[in-house]
Amino acid sequence: MMRENPADLLPELSVLGAAVAGLLTGSFLPRTRQWIVALICASGLVAGLVTTALAANRADLTTFDAFMLDAVTHVTRAVVLAATLLVIVLAAGPMRGHRRESEFHVLILLAALGTIALGAASDLLVLVAAYLLASIPGYALAGFGKDAPGTEAALKYYLMGAFLGILMLAGVTLLYGLGRGTSYGTLRAGLGAAPGGAVTVGVVLLLAGLLFKAGAVPAHFWVPDVTEGAPPVVAAFVTTVPKIGAFAALFRFATEALPPGAGDWPPLIAITATATMTLGNLAAFAQDNVRRLLAYSTVSQAGYLLVPIAMAGRTDLAEPALLFYLAAYAVTNIGAFAVVIAVGRDELSAYTALIRRSRLLALSLVICLLGLVGTPPTAVFVGKLLMFGAALDGRYAWLAVVAALNSVASVFYYLRWIVPAFAHETEPDRRLDRVAQGTAYLAAAGSLVLGVGSGIALTIG
Repeated sequence: MMRENPADLLPELSVLGAAVAGLLTGSFLPRTRQWIVALICASGLVAGLVTTALAANRADLTTFDAFMLDAVTHVTRAVVLAATLLVIVLAAGPMRGHRRESEFHVLILLAALGTIALGAASDLLVLVAAYLLASIPGYALAGFGKDAPGTEAALKYYLMGAFLGILMLAGVTLLYGLGRGTSYGTLRAGLGAAPGGAVTVGVVLLLAGLLFKAGAVPAHFWVPDVTEGAPPVVAAFVTTVPKIGAFAALFRFATEALPPGAGDWPPLIAITATATMTLGNLAAFAQDNVRRLLAYSTVSQAGYLLVPIAMAGRTDLAEPALLFYLAAYAVTNIGAFAVVIAVGRDELSAYTALIRRSRLLALSLVICLLGLVGTPPTAVFVGKLLMFGAALDGRYAWLAVVAALNSVASVFYYLRWIVPAFAHETEPDRRLDRVAQGTAYLAAAGSLVLGVGSGIALTIG
């Protein structure tokens, strides 16, 4: 079903309207009242969530001939909007009174809007436009602190994004020539008769940009530098939200644009997944900076998320595995960053005897970190079970074994962070960010609720 009704895009229009209203309002407010912009942006996100819930009950359709409204889009919308709302809340303390507080919230909303469009696009041209909208605000956010580490991080982020974006455009051009169109339906009909080698080259070039947004190998080099150099709340955002749109876009491209067997998709993505999860885990082992540790953790999580992407079209488990894992990862990763923001320091030693300062915060840290491992009853545990099932059902048992071994190996570096937090040493009292504490509690609880209630969530989906 296809139609052109702006009401179908109410979630996106709510976010866009809030961004524009926030920008205009912030231009006339004194610095002490910039918090009003945060309230406007949060209201837009809440409105987006409400309209997403209403839209999820409708039949699947294509709007404006380039924007799919289906389960993938609805979950992408909901997870992106909810994760961005948590980031807005996390920023309440660090950004309060900042001279560019309004710009921060507007940039966050624009990047979130681009991410949603990335996951819903069913046309290569819209995909490129969404890639740019999701990327450019991120470059500005990475250097938001205007200090040396942030400037370096923003420069690396921009240069890598621009370079890989050019490769992505080359891939789009090649696929357009081979498939005689840019819409996914046209490509699926046309690429089957195209030379296989040329299709594979086009797919690899297109992957360059999407793997950059996903933070996957070999486009992962920006992740640790941006995570450490950017403000912590920005790091929480760029390592969580853009990934959601990137993986949704990868899944949609595989199922809607590629004919079965074209582009050597399953082995190509399976090898990329193996390299991503293994490199991320190996690099995380030696990290003493918690933000760099989380950065490489997000790289390894990207590897696990690529497994259902590789199985797209091979098993019906691929879609629920991906969508549930995305929601589980988002809430858990933001919870871990909320603990970092609450403590306010990046050294592992700063978390010694955290339980003496806040038992609930230490417990939230344990839930989020062990959740990233895939420990029951957290949400990521269910996501990984679905991921293993998809790999086995898609006849890639070796990939399931690699993912399981990497999950076990990741326990080591997470325990390096957890164990000192329960030490009995006396740690000097330092003030904890109350808003970040509350966000960490909420995220940890959300991970448990989503894990325990996974049966209901999957049934609804």
